[in-house]
Amino acid sequence: MKRTLLIIGCGDIALRAAPLLQARYRLLGLYRRPENRALLRLHGITPMIGDLDNPGSLGKLAGTAHTVLHLAPPPDHGKHDTRTANLLAALIKRPKVKGAMLPQRLIYISTSGVYGDCNGAWIDETRMVNPQTGRALRRVDAERQVRNWGLRNHVSVSILRVPGIYASNRLPLARLRACMPALLPEEDSYTNHIHADDLVRIVFAALRRARPGRIYHACDDSNLKMGEYFDLIADRFDLPRPPRITRVEAEGRISPGMLSFMRESRRLANTRIKHELHVNLRYPTVAGCIAGDAAITAENG
Repeated sequence: MKRTLLIIGCGDIALRAAPLLQARYRLLGLYRRPENRALLRLHGITPMIGDLDNPGSLGKLAGTAHTVLHLAPPPDHGKHDTRTANLLAALIKRPKVKGAMLPQRLIYISTSGVYGDCNGAWIDETRMVNPQTGRALRRVDAERQVRNWGLRNHVSVSILRVPGIYASNRLPLARLRACMPALLPEEDSYTNHIHADDLVRIVFAALRRARPGRIYHACDDSNLKMGEYFDLIADRFDLPRPPRITRVEAEGRISPGMLSFMRESRRLANTRIKHELHVNLRYPTVAGCIAGDAAITAENG
């Protein structure tokens, strides 16, 4: 008999993961917008209506699933992830259905942004967090919440810290076509990546093998600066490479959101996903994927 998996945050990654997850789980998915109900059913996910910003709408979540996959982002303001707080409170309310279960495992999808700027150093999962933006502060808060909740309620909780996700439908083509600049190589920051399909496989492996309380870097083997990434995409699609400017010049020409990413430089080690989760990456590097995946050109050409 299949166990039940509740997916919180049914976006691109959840829908990509659904075919793989269906082999092992009965899938439930939380949705907020009525137009998403049919989409979830199309992907084999039984929809459950609820809004993480409205605790009163989450009453039916208690006792529904053995396992929870938490993909939903925090709110876009404040220092705390109130959505995660509302979810965790709902999951442990006394189930009204006889025989309903409490969760046994929760996988939380976080971000590598929790480390802040590491001056380009290679780092592993033992690195102390140092959030330097509001969104990173909220992610650190969410991680703290899920780990403490797991300890209190005897639920196995593991965390995947995810960097920039790319795929055929997640490439910076509009930015390149607009000739938005990148930083000079000597002033540029290291960035980290994972193909969306490899992230799905890491999630699947984590659901089966992740250790309780463990953190994993869900990233590939690339060793790229941000401008190098843009150049790879530009060359693949016969677009002009972005002009290079100094950090001082960037202050007036690049959006604050993108500048916040450019101020943080780090390189993530991914030994744990290989040794503990036994993940073999289909796309070990961005360069190899972009050069060899015809589907990327076919969809975007």
